Parts: sequence; structure tokens; C-alpha cells
Amino acid sequence: MMVEVEWALAAFASFMWGPQLVVLLVGGGLFFMVHSRLRHFIYLRHSFDLLRGKYTGQSSAAAGDITHYAALATALSGTIGLGNISGVAVAITTGGPGAVFWMWITALVGISTKFYTATLAVMFRGKDDSGKIQGGPMYVIREALGSKWLPLAWLFALAGMFGTLPVFQINQLVQILRDVVAIPVGLASADEHLAFDFVLGVILAIVLFTVAAGKVRRVSAVAGKMVPAMVVFYFVITAWLLLSNASAIPAMFVLIITDAFSGKAAAGGVLGAVILIGVQRGVFSNEAGLGTESLAHGAVKTDEPVREGLVAMVGPMIDTLVVCTCTALALLVTGVWQSDAIGVTMTSMAYEQAFPGIGAYLVLIMVLVLSTTTVLTYSYYGGKCMAFLFGTRTEKYYLWGYMALVVAGAIASLEAVISLFDGAYAIMAIPTMISTFLLAGKVREVALDYFRRFDAGEFKPAEKGGKLGTTQCCGKTVNRESETESI
Repeated sequence: MMVEVEWALAAFASFMWGPQLVVLLVGGGLFFMVHSRLRHFIYLRHSFDLLRGKYTGQSSAAAGDITHYAALATALSGTIGLGNISGVAVAITTGGPGAVFWMWITALVGISTKFYTATLAVMFRGKDDSGKIQGGPMYVIREALGSKWLPLAWLFALAGMFGTLPVFQINQLVQILRDVVAIPVGLASADEHLAFDFVLGVILAIVLFTVAAGKVRRVSAVAGKMVPAMVVFYFVITAWLLLSNASAIPAMFVLIITDAFSGKAAAGGVLGAVILIGVQRGVFSNEAGLGTESLAHGAVKTDEPVREGLVAMVGPMIDTLVVCTCTALALLVTGVWQSDAIGVTMTSMAYEQAFPGIGAYLVLIMVLVLSTTTVLTYSYYGGKCMAFLFGTRTEKYYLWGYMALVVAGAIASLEAVISLFDGAYAIMAIPTMISTFLLAGKVREVALDYFRRFDAGEFKPAEKGGKLGTTQCCGKTVNRESETESI
């Protein structure tokens, strides 16, 4: 039975991830770059100022629940995770080193995609059936495109319920706990580990439920503390590993670039397969074009949509261009990418070379934190999708079911889990990208207005007293006043 399920999921993912989806995501990102004339890249420094709370420009009555920093931290907790540690290993195993190059391309064009999708998530927020303001692609479609486009909104929400399931993160967390802790002490063996996996899945489900029940405020509070600390921890140990193998780094960059256009190191040596795998894993890493991150960015407390677009575009830079590149280099310079190991086990082997005796435990710490914060963020995303389709009263049932699937993820096979995610992600990308194409002109209009006012000096740093004023947003005139935004 399990073999049939794995085959069906793999066939579904393969069907959805045809060349047309690569064109939709990469071509779409290129379109947004040209459409915007790369204007948003000029304001990258302003993005970091917004994250620091230096500019506010929002009224005390602004809709939303969390700060710019908390929104990005929540979004990053969903993207900086196992996609960066295990997903990169999967990409190199199946697509060769060249897949990393196409992950970079996906991230570069994804910066513009995220600018557009996050801006729309704030521009066109809508109310759920309880009267609370919500953001995300399904609300963008409903509020901006009208009832005739509702099937697209339903499609996104339905796929989002599956694409945000916790099975991949839990699967890889349990795998490394089994490899590093359980097998050495005799709690499990390489062949017999179902009981250990099940018990650990139950424990994780109980712990995660206590946090996830607090919804976006508690999730963002946890993510805001844990994710930055873990990123710093990751950079410290990875810097040590790379410095220890510094002489091999230039050759690895050459290998990535040459293999990206030859596909010689990939299974089958097919260039198209290298590109496809790189785009798949790149999207799995930074989620640009999927729309999931817009669920977090749409919860920000602001009346300036462009600000959240500027904040959101930082995500692919940190997530893929920096973190994934470091992981890829770690796997390549240590040579573990040529071993038979897969997923997080391969990454663990790389760090064990740099830190004999403790490397696997260091990776375990990263996986424990990053996988759990991703699961918490995904529980929030999936709950919002459930509420859109079936009403807010059903969120609590989704959360119970979600935690039950934490246990399922603990005992499922890695191949089945990856196929499930790939297929769901492909479906989510279709309504997100179509709606963003249709509304791109509105994003450019509001962006040019914001940049004009910013360049004119209308906005002052909060500590110096922000300037009062009004802005035309989504057909409404909004008054703004300076208010300190605390990180």
C-alpha cells in the first residue's frame, strides 16, 4: 500500500512540475523585474530601516497584528528551515551541483515576485467570517478580482492546507534524532525504528500544539527570538567549516556554474532535469511565487503596502542566496555530496568532518529549532486557508488534525513527503502568480507613489518625529501619524 501511495504522489508531483511551471515562476519573476524597472532594489537600505523600526508612518488604527520585523521573522521561520539544510542536499543528490545555480536564479527573480505579492497582501486585505482583517493570496483574489475569480482563491486555500503540512520538517527532525541519538544508545536500529519514530512524533505534536494554539502573535514571538539566533549560530559553524576548506571553494563555484549548463553531474546528465530540480528546490527554500509568505506579511500592522513589499524581498536574499549557498558549499567542499547519504543525514556528515565528534549534534540543534519554527508557522498558514474555505470556527479542528499529521510525518518516507510538498506547491503557485500578473499595474502605481513621497522627504525617522500626511491606498485616503514601532 505504501509503495502505491509513494508512486501516486511521485507521479502527481512530476505531472505538476512540467516546463510550464518553471516558465510561470522564473518567467513571472523576470516579468516583475522588467515591469518594476528594478526600482525596488534601489530602496534595499530602506528595507532594513523598516525592519529596525526606523520608519513607521502608520496610524494607531492601522489594520494588522504584528510589526514588519515580526512579519519577516514569521515568514523566514517558514522558509529558513529544512529546505536550507535538507532541501539543498536533496537538490544536489538528484540534480547535481548545477542545481544550486538554478536555485540562485529562482531567488534573484523571486525578490521581485515577493515584492509584488507581499505588497498586494497588504493592499487587498479582507475580513474573515468573524470580521477580522486577514491577508494572503485568497483574500487578494477575492477583494481585488471579484467573485468570478473565486475558484482561484479556493484552489490556493485548498492546496495551502496540504502544502503547509508538517510532514517534511518532522520527518527530517526524527531522522537526525534517530541517527544521532537513538541508534547510538540502542533506542532504535537502522532497520527497526518505527516505535521510536512514533513515540517521538507524539511528543513533538504535544509540545508544538501548546505554541501553535496561540496563533500568529505567539508564533511570531517565538520565531522572532529563535530564528535570528539560529541563523547566527548556523553562520558561525558554517564559516568555520568553509574556512577549514577555503582552498576548495573557488573550484566548487566553478563546478556549480559549469554543471548548471552541462548537467553532467546530475542523474542522467539531462540539463533540463538540472534546471527543473534547481527551481523546485529553490521554490521549496524561499517560497517566492507560492503565496504562503504573503499569509504572514498580510498580518503586518501598517497602512503602507509598499513597505511590507520592501521587507518581504529581503527574504530570498537571506534564505537562498546566503543560507542555501553556505549549505551547498559545505556539502561540496567536504565531498559528502558524492556519498550514498540523503537529506539531512548528508548535511550531518559534512559538519561531522569539520567538528569531529560533535558536528552531528550541532546540525541536530539547528534542525530541532528550524524545523519546529517552520512547523509552527505552517500551522498558522494552514489554519488561515482552512478558515477561508470553511470558516474560522473550523481552525481549531485543523490544528488538531495538523498535530496528528506531525505523528504521520515522523513515520512517513522521505520520498513520499517530498512528492506531496512538490505537488501542493505547484498548485499554490498557479493562483498566486496569475492574480499577481493581473494586479501588477496596481502594485507599480502604489510603489511609484510611495517612492516619490519617500524621495521627497515626507517620511522622517521615527525617533526624529515622523511627518503627518495622507496617502492614496487601494482607493482610500489614509491619515498617518508617527508611532514608534517596537521590534
